[in-house]
Amino acid sequence: MDNQRLIFFIVFSFSLLLLWEAWKDKNAPPPMEPTVAGAPASSATPSPSQALNAPAVSPAQVGFAKGQRAVVETDVLHASIDANGGDLRELQFLSYRETEDKNQVFTLFEDNQTRPYLAQTGLVGEGLPTHRSVFQLNPGTYRLAEGAAQLEVPLVWNDPATGVRVEKTYVFKRGSYEISVRTRVINEGSRAIDLTPYYQFTRHGEAPRGESFFLQTYTGPAFYTEGKKFQKVAFKDIQEGKADFEKTATDGWVGMVQHHFVSAWLPEGSVKREFYTRTLGDGLYSSGVILSEGTLEPGQQKTFTVPLYAGPQTQTLLEKTAPGLDLSRDYGWLTPLAYPIFWSLELIERQVGNWGWSIIILTILLKLALYPLSAAGYRSMAKMKKLTPRLQSLKETYGDDRAKLHQAMAEMYKTEKINPLGGCLPILIQIPVFIALYWVLLAAVEMRGAPWLGWVTDLTAPDPWYILPVIMGVTSILQVKLNPQPMDPMQAKIMMIMPVAFTVMFIFFPAGLVLYWVVNNILSIAQQWAINRQVEGGGKPASGKV
Repeated sequence: MDNQRLIFFIVFSFSLLLLWEAWKDKNAPPPMEPTVAGAPASSATPSPSQALNAPAVSPAQVGFAKGQRAVVETDVLHASIDANGGDLRELQFLSYRETEDKNQVFTLFEDNQTRPYLAQTGLVGEGLPTHRSVFQLNPGTYRLAEGAAQLEVPLVWNDPATGVRVEKTYVFKRGSYEISVRTRVINEGSRAIDLTPYYQFTRHGEAPRGESFFLQTYTGPAFYTEGKKFQKVAFKDIQEGKADFEKTATDGWVGMVQHHFVSAWLPEGSVKREFYTRTLGDGLYSSGVILSEGTLEPGQQKTFTVPLYAGPQTQTLLEKTAPGLDLSRDYGWLTPLAYPIFWSLELIERQVGNWGWSIIILTILLKLALYPLSAAGYRSMAKMKKLTPRLQSLKETYGDDRAKLHQAMAEMYKTEKINPLGGCLPILIQIPVFIALYWVLLAAVEMRGAPWLGWVTDLTAPDPWYILPVIMGVTSILQVKLNPQPMDPMQAKIMMIMPVAFTVMFIFFPAGLVLYWVVNNILSIAQQWAINRQVEGGGKPASGKV
């Protein structure tokens, strides 16, 4: 196997894997309506999560009646809070645009009957407000005043019959995607109250709008604890009752992850907590955390605050917000390699001020760093190409006698001191680097809406004029031409068809990824051409031994 075929095989296999995963997600059977279990027997003491789940409610009850609204405007956010449940119903990021329509501000949370995504809070226990209770608020628009550091939106729930009063306050901060939810419970009744607040996300199970069929990333709940670290829980596993994650801990957070953005409830301290997921039917799911805040005796009051991060997966921002939150920007099993690659890319961008040129410079630097490895493979291919006429002659001599043909080829390789597999290992060593860079470019929200040159105005969106994919296809064909041609005519045709197939696929890829492949192809062509001339001219290899 020559190196060029190995590269194409690995890249093609990787692309097929992406397509297969995308096809499975796209064509998965629709979720079945879950069977609602009855309430637990009175003799049993339900856990907080069981109490939260029973009695179960239909999507129509969850599907989110609209009441009085508080509209919040800060320098980075536009939010909407509903009196029903005190839910955070809408959340827009003013610095980001939708993938499909660049004129629209990006919306993370939305009160949509078919694609709802909400942040909800409540208290577990009889006679206490849940995310279905109606709070009192002063409707209208709350704007962060010029020079003010933060803005508060208060909501109140009061039950004169029990003497319990709950004050829920949203705190928005200037320049921040972190929203604190402060809850104050006042017990003026005659009985003690177990304080078990819960914080959850309710979301549809579909991928974000505008996500490419060819490049589907993970969308769904995620949990983090110090014991089990980052744990993803697919919607399908929740539906099938196969959700596997750490249910109880004294640390950690619950989040909802999608491409480029994440929301997460971030309880602080070592408060005992219980994590949960559940399916609501009609393709809706909830995931959340229940905290144990102790007992509130009559005449007492208690205040507790839980931050909510809802924003972009910006590397530095995630790292300083909460332990493990940076893992929501998932590079998979190549994370240890991807982190230094992104660090280098970001460092270059700070110097040149453009992510497109940063990709080009990093690709050049990687090519230089891996030159000793790749040169061995290219020399092997160059020598194989030089032998192609003689190999073809052997094929004509021995015809269908494959045993004698292979024996004659082995003797020729031995005489010419060529190892046909000599360049395979160096190429294989490079593959993890290239795949890690692929995931870095795919995950980097820092490039969302970032221009490169002329027609490329967003490196995370496909090339609108298909110029980069066409250049990528042409350079791939040139690479095939520079390498030894397979003796089998069918293999030769496949090698020529694959660049065309890649060109079609890369039309749908983000421009930043295609830019990387184009630069890498051009550098590979230059390197292969130089080595081919050297070998054909009988020159001595620059370094190493094939």
